[in-house]
Amino acid sequence: MDSTTFTTITNIIQSRRTIKPNMMNGHKAPNGHIAALLELADWAPTHGFTEPWRFTVYENPAKFCQQHADIYKQGVSAGEFDETVYSNLQHQGDKASHVIIATMQRGDLPKIPPFEEVAAVSSAIQNILLGATALNMASFWSTGGAILKPAFKEFLQLRDEDQVMGVLYLGYADAMPEGKRTIPLENKVKWIK
Repeated sequence: MDSTTFTTITNIIQSRRTIKPNMMNGHKAPNGHIAALLELADWAPTHGFTEPWRFTVYENPAKFCQQHADIYKQGVSAGEFDETVYSNLQHQGDKASHVIIATMQRGDLPKIPPFEEVAAVSSAIQNILLGATALNMASFWSTGGAILKPAFKEFLQLRDEDQVMGVLYLGYADAMPEGKRTIPLENKVKWIK
């Protein structure tokens, strides 16, 4: 075993943090970095080679944020509409470099359960997040706002069997928060001899 490689991977995994978009600093990442992250995503595990991950990349986060805010506004009644929520959605990505919508496109092999397709896309997303960390980029995986609403799925022209997995905000931050775990590992693992 190459301990240098293991140490590098360990450091990347342990230093990955969720950085909300408003904590990003507005610096732009080269599109080549985003393309490299998507290449990492493409190496996620996939049962039956269905490769169910699909990504929509916004180089201009403001365009996505306006669309997201409009989907929210169209999806609520006038009485439920909250101007603050609308404004927050409009400006959520103001300091982000890129926004990526991640979706699961169900494969054509019915023997593969949907949860495996979701797990594959989640793995692809984790590859992006870890790759971003290795590039000293900040990242945030969001399912808030209207992202999980039927109108958002319709906006993306997804089929019934497909699923929105979230929106990734990528950028840079001036500081990274400390990491923590609240449940000791020994309470999460059972060893059997």
